[in-house]
Amino acid sequence: MSRGTAIDLGLTGAYNDLFSTQAERDNAQRSYVIDLPTTEISDFPDHPFKVRMDEEMEQMVESVRERGVLSPVLVRPMPEGGYQMVSGHRRKMAAELAELPTVPCIVRELTDDEAIIIMVDSNLQRERVLPSEKAFAYKMKLDAMRRQQGERTDLTSVPLGQKLGKTSREQLADKSPDSNTQIQRYIRLTNLIPEILEMVDNSVLKDNDKLQIALRPAVELSYLPENEQNALLEAMESEDCTPSHAQAIKIRDFSEKGKLNSGVIQSILQEEKPNQVEQFKIPRNRIDKFFPAGTPAQKIEDTIVKALEMYRKRERARER
Repeated sequence: MSRGTAIDLGLTGAYNDLFSTQAERDNAQRSYVIDLPTTEISDFPDHPFKVRMDEEMEQMVESVRERGVLSPVLVRPMPEGGYQMVSGHRRKMAAELAELPTVPCIVRELTDDEAIIIMVDSNLQRERVLPSEKAFAYKMKLDAMRRQQGERTDLTSVPLGQKLGKTSREQLADKSPDSNTQIQRYIRLTNLIPEILEMVDNSVLKDNDKLQIALRPAVELSYLPENEQNALLEAMESEDCTPSHAQAIKIRDFSEKGKLNSGVIQSILQEEKPNQVEQFKIPRNRIDKFFPAGTPAQKIEDTIVKALEMYRKRERARER
């Protein structure tokens, strides 16, 4: 274990009593800050958040090189020795790239499930989180919450979440930036093969050289078994396109009926999507005088089409 100057983070006195819960006070008393070599800190297992060498990381490395790591990372001591990163993988990498000998760490005793929940919560606050990162992070946190609640039961052995009238996923949504339904959608993405999941991430990254697919159609495709997802992947790469939401629903329907094959997939992908139909637009200010204020766009479109049909009939009558 490395030597360093540890700073006690325990809170005391009236301030502690007023502004923290008993659980927070107990947790603070088992925390301290110390500088540790990055070589003594292992990565969090199955960490769902990617550490990318992007422009933001380059800026962080420069900042760390000039001023050091200003905000300590959070680690937990491991029974076999050394420490495990809980929150701060990007800062750790920046310190390594800046060739700093140590990084300031908050060392805290945490159970596996406590560490998972803190790890997920701290990373979900980032400005840009990819769909795949949310997918596995939400799944990890939900599983951890369910394990914790399963341990906390009353004499009738009813889980805490049920006593409160909320499921674990509803409690997760209460403390997350996404709704319960959206969290369900993200967790479904964990059933996608990696190649299709990368296409979902590209709906955020916007790499023009790679295919991208939106969240809603990806959720529908997550119900396909792996062999059908691989067949779909091959068809998408061949056609250089991904299915719309309506097409994804159709693909899932064929799959559930046991009728999905490469030919069906190819046929569905070759259908014309609504957003591929050529659009003709008229500036609104050119037609406003013909319609009362607040007329719905669909009614305006229908009226114009009917007027054009009448005009065509009149022109044909003149030609006779």
